This record gives sequence, structure tokens and C-alpha cells, in this order.
Amino acid sequence: MKKYYPRIADKILEEALESAGAVLIEGPKWSGKTWTAAKKSKSILYMQDPDTRESNIQAASVKPSLLLKGEKPRLIDEWQVAPVLWDSVRHEVDMRGEEGQFILTGSATPIIDKQISHTGTGRFSRIKMRPMSLFESNESTGEISLKELFEKYNNIGLTSNIEIEGIAKAIVRGGWPASVTSKPESASKRAQDYVNSIVQFDVSRVDGIEKNPNKMFALLRSLSRNISTEANYSVLIKDMEGGENESITRPTIQSYLNVLQRLFVVEDLEAWNPSIRSATPLRVSPKRQFVDPSIATATLGITHEHLLLDFNTFGYLFESLCIRDLRIYAEALGGKVSHYRDKSGLECDVIVVLRDGRWGAVEIKLGSNEFDKAAKNLRKLSEVIDHKKMNKPSFLMILTGTKFGYKRDDGVLIVPIGCLKD
Repeated sequence: MKKYYPRIADKILEEALESAGAVLIEGPKWSGKTWTAAKKSKSILYMQDPDTRESNIQAASVKPSLLLKGEKPRLIDEWQVAPVLWDSVRHEVDMRGEEGQFILTGSATPIIDKQISHTGTGRFSRIKMRPMSLFESNESTGEISLKELFEKYNNIGLTSNIEIEGIAKAIVRGGWPASVTSKPESASKRAQDYVNSIVQFDVSRVDGIEKNPNKMFALLRSLSRNISTEANYSVLIKDMEGGENESITRPTIQSYLNVLQRLFVVEDLEAWNPSIRSATPLRVSPKRQFVDPSIATATLGITHEHLLLDFNTFGYLFESLCIRDLRIYAEALGGKVSHYRDKSGLECDVIVVLRDGRWGAVEIKLGSNEFDKAAKNLRKLSEVIDHKKMNKPSFLMILTGTKFGYKRDDGVLIVPIGCLKD
């Protein structure tokens, strides 16, 4: 059995079990949800087990409470196979009135229909689990944490152990737990298998409506080519046109994107809407992102050698890698990430906002040649925010693929992605 790498979600799950009767762990398949949940469970029901799947579904349709019997916490893996289990768990939690009774894992969001009559508010705690960050895969030293940055951490003198080639390999490999120790060729093949499974099977299973595999793959290719950009529907449609895809329409794109979002494959970066001093309108378009950058490289057939020959593409995918990790680290602090852009052209790659209103701004740069420009952008952003209505930024940071971290004379922090943790 492969080694279990501790996950940031471990502590989050432990705390959730102490405060709620049931915990729902959502996220893309192969991200380690079941493995993490199983370590905290005393009994397990695998809904997708081929030997028992049909009997489990039949039991759920007749008397779902039968499937809830077992030591607690009881894990119900891929619960969405029988959505009625949601209400059954909720009812059981109500009857017992105790915390830490059930853990549900799911790699697709079911359609809320007549099988689910209650949202579970007050009974369920929700956790989003993504592929592994570089800190979780032991490739980041974790010398500096996002939490420390919000607490005015100033003693910065960092050294990353991951070189540019290692970053390229990490992008193509992805954060899939099964791939962390794999050879590059095996990891790349696993990511390709993931994409093929999405296109050929998952997208039709999620809502029972048959999808055109060619159109779905064309959409994934377009999203991959436009990763880390604000490509709108018109751009995606134009990019997909040709051959069998001449009939692509906006409703089709919307429908297919919705399915990819419900499978936790697509996770766009939403726009930040702060209070600003000027009357300059803000852009509200999201940036196109996958839950893991390896989905883009697998879709386009890109290897780590290709990235080392095409630093423009490398830069966009590095941004995607950093956003994946920042999402994981921010959510561990109860925060969220977004991006900023206004119609004057001022933009910022990532804004991290905590529940209490504290925020930090991040520019992502693979190399050092654009540090000065990025720092100027960050300082300008800080100036346009209305500090009478909002806090001043807790930090201004350039997140980079370079080796050394330090504090610039202008106060902007240079932080290698290979040194960051939650």
C-alpha cells in the first residue's frame, strides 16, 4: 500500500467532526477524499463497490437506514450514487443529537431533486478537497505560511528546494496522490486517463444526459489553451469551431461547463469586488481555471520538456499551479481567493480575503524579470482601495518559481512557491 501523505484537510476534518453531526467532503475524483476520510472512520460503506453497488442502491430505495448501521464515524463513500442517503443521514443526525456521526464523500454534485428534501443546514459541515499542494507532496519546505503573512511576518529569508524543471514536472504530474512518487511518464499517463474518463464516462453519468465526447474534449482543449485568462463564451466557441463542432452554441457551452463544475474539474477564479476610491468600473469576468493544472497539460499533450521550451505557456500553467495551492492554503484559514481587474487596466493575479476582512494581494511570476513591474502593480492596487471602508492589505507578495525569498526595499515580499504552506 502506498504511503499516506498528511493532508491539510486532516485537521479541518477533525475539527468538523467535533462541531457537526455529519461532514461532507467534496472534490474531484482521485484527489484522496476517501483515503483521508477512511483514516478518521470506524466503519465504511463503499457505494461504488462493484460487488455491492446494486444491492446498496436497492437497499437505499427500500430502507436507506440499513446502510447507516455501523460504528461511528461511518464513512459513506460516493453517497451521490443514492441521493436519498442525504436525507437519511440528516434524519439520523437529528435523532441522535451527537457530533461526528457520519462522513460523506462525493466527486460529483447531484441534481437537487425530489430525492433530497433538505439542504442539511445545521447538520452538515462541508469541506472542499483538492489535489495535493506542493507542501502536502513534500516539495515545498513550508518555511513561510499564509497564516504568518496575515500576522505581519517580516523575518523573511527563504530558500526553495524545487528547481524550474521540478516545477514543470509538478505541473504535468499534478497533485493527484497516486502520482506523487510516480515517474514523470507514469504520472502524465495517469493525468491523461483522468481526462479520458471525464470525457468518455463521467460527464454523462453526472446528470444522466448523454454528452458529445468530441464537443466535450474540444471544450477542455479550449479551456486549456485559455487557462489563467478571462476568455468569455465567444472566445471559447470560436476556439472550438471546425469539423464536427460547427454547431457549438452558447447554451451548449453553458451546459457542458456546468457539468465540469459539478464534477469539480473546472474551478474558475472569480473577480474581487472591493470598495475603491475612484469611479473606475471593475471587471467581473472570472479567470478560467481547472482544479489542477495537469488537466490542461494532459488535454493538450504537453510534457514537462515542452514547458521548458515554451515559457509563455509555462507561465500561464505556473499561475494555475499557484492558484491551486493558494486555494488550499486560504481555505484552511477560512479564506477565499479571487482576482482583480478594473477597466483602467490595473490587475492583480490573486487576492486572498479572510472572513474577518483582512486581505493580501499576490502577483504570480515564474521568473524574476518582471518583479519590478509586479511590485509597482501591487503598490498601485493598495493605493486605489478605499481604506476608509476596507483594511489596508496585510501583505503584498510576488509568488514565484525562483529559488530565494526576501523582502524588497518597497515592502513587497518575494516568496518562492517552494517555500509556502497554509
